Amino acid sequence: MAESASNKTQLSVDKSCRDIGKLAVWSVTSAKPGNGVELLCDDRDDTYWQSDGSQPHLINIQFQKKVRLQSLAVYLDYKLDESYTPNKVSVSAGTSYDDLRPIKTVEMEEPTGWVNIPLQVPELSEPLKAYFVQLAVISNHQNGRDTHIRQVKVFGPRQDTVQRLMAHDVGFVSPEFLMFSVVR
Repeated sequence: MAESASNKTQLSVDKSCRDIGKLAVWSVTSAKPGNGVELLCDDRDDTYWQSDGSQPHLINIQFQKKVRLQSLAVYLDYKLDESYTPNKVSVSAGTSYDDLRPIKTVEMEEPTGWVNIPLQVPELSEPLKAYFVQLAVISNHQNGRDTHIRQVKVFGPRQDTVQRLMAHDVGFVSPEFLMFSVVR
């Protein structure tokens, strides 16, 4: 789904999913002045959010309604950020901050480019559904204290309205519908 990228290349996205990050309200536990939460979603890999404080560093993504989640993609650059680069992150989801469930923990070794984190729960055949997603930076390379994250994208499955209706086997067989079923 996601692959290595730089300023010249884009995140490779499967056509079966869409970016739903713009539907959310984003917040972070801390930020250095000039390196705030808005830089996580600015579609530029030469800017970054920088935390300011003790770990874990948290990125909170809150949606107005329950959304289906497929994956989270994070852009990191060890070559530029060294000890500021996360090496262990965890993703949790739920209805609010108070009932988050851990979904996945990922360890990375000197990542440069996009790191894709699938959010499919093995026990569920359907995509994960949540109002609230939290990305937690547990530790950094070289025991760094603060962290740099250059981009974060949240993806949900794409499903058009016709497919949803057909999945429920809607049969328009009432007399009112049938009288409009033929063209004269």
